[in-house]
Amino acid sequence: MEEKLFDEIPSLDLADFRSSDPSRKKQFVKALGEAYNSIGFVAIKNHGLTDELTHNLYKVVHAFFQLPEEVKKKYEKPELFGQRGYISKGKEKAKGRSVGDLKEFYHVGQPTNNKLDDYPENIWPEEVPEFEKYTSQAYDILQKTGLEMLRAMAIYLELDELYFDNKASQGNSILRPIHYFPIADPDSVPTDAVRAAEHGDINLITLLMGASADGLQVLRRDGKWIPITALPDQIVVNVGDMLDRLTNHKLKSTIHRVVNPPKALMGTSRFSIPFFMHPISEMDLTCLDNCVDDDHPKRYEDITAGEYLDERLREIGLKA
Repeated sequence: MEEKLFDEIPSLDLADFRSSDPSRKKQFVKALGEAYNSIGFVAIKNHGLTDELTHNLYKVVHAFFQLPEEVKKKYEKPELFGQRGYISKGKEKAKGRSVGDLKEFYHVGQPTNNKLDDYPENIWPEEVPEFEKYTSQAYDILQKTGLEMLRAMAIYLELDELYFDNKASQGNSILRPIHYFPIADPDSVPTDAVRAAEHGDINLITLLMGASADGLQVLRRDGKWIPITALPDQIVVNVGDMLDRLTNHKLKSTIHRVVNPPKALMGTSRFSIPFFMHPISEMDLTCLDNCVDDDHPKRYEDITAGEYLDERLREIGLKA
């Protein structure tokens, strides 16, 4: 099949997948599969997040990142390898790069009463008392939405619709509020330092709430960078490297980046809040048999999700 080149990411309605009309559900699965087989990104409406929750969530995220550096660093725990709490400026770098990204972020994981693995406890900033409430609410909603997306992908892959449920419903997923901090003097940072260098996500899928400014771009198959935009009522959902491995590159984890704004705007902040949907560590990422044939030979070594996460954390500088 000739690969379709998109000029923008496709928009889909999750209500179609939930519909009692089999044809609507079938069309959603087909369109999702085609998009993930080509560009690896879609924009999704009817995702479950309300305007009120989104507003409150960004409010507490803003409040945390406006705290003094010494206060924020109380919540940075190096022994957790960036899996919970605060991760300070420049700590994370894209695979293969020596310069850290121009960002700081915070990690919220599974509630401790809802887990299968031995996950670390969440860390909550006492200076922003409603941070826990709104990040936890968003986490729960995005996890449910992510499971629906994975069910649609399971159907596309000719698996049982619930194939991913016991692997991802209590997986090692992460909600990551990100602050791309302002740079008062752009000439003071390395010339190759960017907000987020080109990379693929580690996990199964990523669900991204609308960012506060432009800058996100995806690398199309023909080598052209195209901007990723979504309407206010949409979230962006993309394939991660784990799903790419599992499907032997049938569903494609696409390289993307967050570019710096024009020099005149480097003194402004950018916020975004992705939800990285991970499976349990024991999930086998061995390429699915029905994704391997003479035309598509197996391209990845066998590995578990936990082993792969450990490998990638070392590559991006969060684990020594």
